[in-house]
Amino acid sequence: MVIDTRSFSFSFTVLTHNFQVAQMYMVMKMQQQNTNSTEGVEVLENRPFEDDEFGKGQYTLKIYRLQRRKLGMHIQGVNQFMAANFNPTRAVIKCLYFTRFILTIETIHTAGCGLSDNVHGLTKEQLAIRQVEALDIASDYNDYWSYMIGASNFDFSQFQSAQTGRGPLLDGWQEQCYPVMTAYKLVTIDAPYWGFGSKLEQALLAGEKALFLESHRNCFGWIDEWYGLNVDMMRELEKQSDSSLNEKLGRPGLVANGEELDCS
Repeated sequence: MVIDTRSFSFSFTVLTHNFQVAQMYMVMKMQQQNTNSTEGVEVLENRPFEDDEFGKGQYTLKIYRLQRRKLGMHIQGVNQFMAANFNPTRAVIKCLYFTRFILTIETIHTAGCGLSDNVHGLTKEQLAIRQVEALDIASDYNDYWSYMIGASNFDFSQFQSAQTGRGPLLDGWQEQCYPVMTAYKLVTIDAPYWGFGSKLEQALLAGEKALFLESHRNCFGWIDEWYGLNVDMMRELEKQSDSSLNEKLGRPGLVANGEELDCS
């Protein structure tokens, strides 16, 4: 099953740099908000890497420990996932209990308001089964998965950044902002298990859609918190946050350059 989601991002003075900082800050803060002693994100690795296919980036390896009630009765046994992120282009998520399950998220950021039809270069066969959804960060859409993830209460029709003056986002804002960026996310899920595989696929697709929308809303809603930071500053904050996450889950240690250091 393949789904192509288009999440409209927002106007930046320097698109790629500001978006990277915003995304790093958003991931860090949302992980902190959703981690406690019983569930959340454990960070195993967080290090720079260079690859012939992906180029230079940041590799992170995380375990997502979820409360079973959040996944629905039909998939309650599937509550731990491992994610390898080749930031910012590719994330591979696997379930620790079902080795044949795999979820891949491939991301391409481009200038423009989401009109490109096939930025991922899919084949005719892939395009025939692809589903396309456009996600607007100014939307206040909520459903079950929005509630489970923890939807923010931003009203972007009234919002304006104190630091940058950006906002509010009114109807048709995508065509009125310049410059504007779109994040194209290609989600591919394979859960080849009879009886519950299709239910798991549908639940995770709905969850990913809600997560994409909420995370990009937070990127904009938290602009006054991250604006003015740079990537190096964010890397230092990430190290502190990674250590804090592991401590919350009872796994103390500082994750740096792929090694966990004893902090005792």
